[in-house]
Amino acid sequence: MWNTVFERLHPGARSSEAEIARAEAELGFALPESYRSFCRACGAGLANGHFRIATPLPYPAADLVTRAEIVADSINAAIQALSAADTPHRFSIEDGDLSRLERACFFGEGDDGSFLFWDVSGAGEYPIWVMAPDLETVRFGGDTLDAFFKRTQGLTILDVLGDGTPPLASTFQGIEAAVLARAGAPAQDGAPV
Repeated sequence: MWNTVFERLHPGARSSEAEIARAEAELGFALPESYRSFCRACGAGLANGHFRIATPLPYPAADLVTRAEIVADSINAAIQALSAADTPHRFSIEDGDLSRLERACFFGEGDDGSFLFWDVSGAGEYPIWVMAPDLETVRFGGDTLDAFFKRTQGLTILDVLGDGTPPLASTFQGIEAAVLARAGAPAQDGAPV
């Protein structure tokens, strides 16, 4: 299936069934099948030349559970800092349902500073939403991960990332396990950082 989503597909470190099961147990919900398929076929890497998708892996730099927590904590800290500076913060969600942010599980980051998340209510495939870099604007991304990638490869990207955004490349460039392992390794004495 992913060969039809990406014209150029170079897989990275792929998730095993055990790693996917670990992530589901730690997160407390079943991961959507389109995402599970992506983790098994594509793995860690850069999708459409723009989105880094976190996958269940033993490397914190790419691991879904680790990244979901870091992104959620970072967004909450930024919103609290804005509130402390008397800068009003208001979400502008495409369908107006603010409660979806309470059910958000962040799983991807865009090179523009946007964040991808699922609204994890219900079961099966969870809708994908995109939080813009302003941390206020939230737009619908797609019903499945493959649909999301296809939407951002065409003119419907304007509905997903906003005006002035050109369609993204239909590519997936994986990151190998050895690279991810080095990214999380402590610096050696005397080694360049």
